[in-house]
Amino acid sequence: MSAPIRLFAFVAILLLAGCQNKEPLYQEQGYVFGTLVEVSVYGEPEPRARLAVREVMQEFQRLHNMLHAWQPSELSKINAAFAKGKSAVISPELVSILQDATQLSQQSQGLFNPAIGGLVQLWGFHADEFKPVQPDKKKIELWVAANPQMSDITIVHGRAQSKNKSVQVDLGGYAKGYALDRAAEILRKQGIHNALINIGGNILALGRHGDRPWRIGIQHPRKSGALATMDLRDGEAIGTSGDYQRYFMIGDVRYCHLIDPRSGYPMQGVQAVTILTRDPRAGVLSDADSKPLFLSGAQGWRTAAKEMGLSEAMLVDGQGKIHITAELQKRLEFTDRDIHPEVEP
Repeated sequence: MSAPIRLFAFVAILLLAGCQNKEPLYQEQGYVFGTLVEVSVYGEPEPRARLAVREVMQEFQRLHNMLHAWQPSELSKINAAFAKGKSAVISPELVSILQDATQLSQQSQGLFNPAIGGLVQLWGFHADEFKPVQPDKKKIELWVAANPQMSDITIVHGRAQSKNKSVQVDLGGYAKGYALDRAAEILRKQGIHNALINIGGNILALGRHGDRPWRIGIQHPRKSGALATMDLRDGEAIGTSGDYQRYFMIGDVRYCHLIDPRSGYPMQGVQAVTILTRDPRAGVLSDADSKPLFLSGAQGWRTAAKEMGLSEAMLVDGQGKIHITAELQKRLEFTDRDIHPEVEP
């Protein structure tokens, strides 16, 4: 099955808000950032909701065009300059994004590392569909030894340069979250108070769904349907990193797009990590902060969560066992009553 079809199925399951025939709910879908996006607006006349959502969709496309890692974009231009040891003019918005991503990388002790785009490409994930090809071990070792970091990038007078030619920025673990926050900002400015924004399973809520909160589901990493459901409150965002969306198989081994910068290999032993975040940067944090937990594995995820300031998080390990913080357990309703997660303080 192709990646786009897989993602469509994944996202379609997640939005559990529902839509009755007489309900004042306007929904629109699009395909951007390599995934399905959906914006739902509650309680507004359809023409007003449509105009607001159209502006959001246009913003998504603008960000896609600016931040694409391997097709022509502002980001790919600076990556080309970095590889040649040259500088490149950079927009104020991208300056802010790179600075923010650098701070998040440092907070995560380098586990969230958008500078490893070269490794992501080496593993074949700079493509819409993935072929099961394992890179040469020596090439992986060279990338790890080069140790590209976001802190290698310097920005002076609107020009970006990297002292490390191996730095290739891939904002795939940041852009969706940034787009969520931009969408929320646009909708609020348009006077939209109740909406749900879903970008490939990263979901941010504004207001309520009528007389109740927005109800969403967390995808089961190995089955169709939801692992759990929960109410998402105003200003909250939920993000999941999993090994089941962008991956390929070689024999019985699953290779996903979440690559550990310390080893140069896709992380194994974890099926999914879900985190819950809040304003004012709920979208960005829901996207970026799940990666360090995923790459820390079942033994280190709780420590990583504390370092990232996350009290509501869940990890599904390689055997399907669920580890969850006490705070998130209070919010979730598992679809299978026989599930007994291991609760960690």
